[in-house]
Amino acid sequence: MDKRNLPALDFAISPIGLGCMSLKGNLKEDQETIDAAISGGISFLDTADLYQKGLNEKIVGAAIKDRRKDIVLATKVGNQWREDGSGWDWNPRKSYILKAVEESLQRLQTDYIDIYQLHGGTVEDPWEETLEAFELLKSHGKIRAFGISSIRPNVIRKVLEMSSPATIMMQYSPLDRRPEEIAFPMIAESETRVLVRGTFARGLLINKPEEAFLEYTAPEVKEIRDLIGDSGLLPEAFLIRFGLMQPAVGSLVVGASSVEQVERLVFAYEQQASISDESVKEISAKIPLNRYTQHR
Repeated sequence: MDKRNLPALDFAISPIGLGCMSLKGNLKEDQETIDAAISGGISFLDTADLYQKGLNEKIVGAAIKDRRKDIVLATKVGNQWREDGSGWDWNPRKSYILKAVEESLQRLQTDYIDIYQLHGGTVEDPWEETLEAFELLKSHGKIRAFGISSIRPNVIRKVLEMSSPATIMMQYSPLDRRPEEIAFPMIAESETRVLVRGTFARGLLINKPEEAFLEYTAPEVKEIRDLIGDSGLLPEAFLIRFGLMQPAVGSLVVGASSVEQVERLVFAYEQQASISDESVKEISAKIPLNRYTQHR
């Protein structure tokens, strides 16, 4: 799996990242899943301090501690667990970010994070101090790059005007083409690149029972899934090609919870190379474009 060079990163990342949120929370099983991903060329792992109240970071850290330098490691910050464990509150403050990074580093058993991402955000957030925290962490060598996770065009626009995040994570698939209208063109003009989540639309475009998704009804979801399936292409391969052919996209972060899922993911990536852009465009032309109605 050839790595990709992103404009704002001084290191390359694999075109497919392992979305560690899908891991089971069992070190032995999750170690096998991560090992399979790395063996298949997926050297980019994405987690978050929010997942499983930090257990996810601990498992990822334990799984890669002996080969840390071979891995591009991303995690996220901004959702602060309450002391009673009843839930979490949004906290993008500099003081919290500087504290939270130390806890993530400890759980991940590393002294640096490759991509540290703000796990959400609104235009009302104190962006000056948030961005100052990330720059401070970069200067201290705690992180190599920073990004945000946001689907909101108004947030993306504001951050790009104020700073140069290496990455922006957002949902994108044939069922959610909202980024094509505003976000992708805006990002493509910068050195920032998109980390796509939701590539397989929760499996609805592969083999999960159809259900409503965004403004699509369950029967409409089935129509789109059948459209992709009737093309004769492996659905996973089509969906990977659909995401990676976008100029603004740097990598697809795809969840997997077993060795078998990882192996199918790696196989699909290999197959997507034989799918032409024209084939993807022909199928995509039959799928309606949806648009953001809020946070524009």
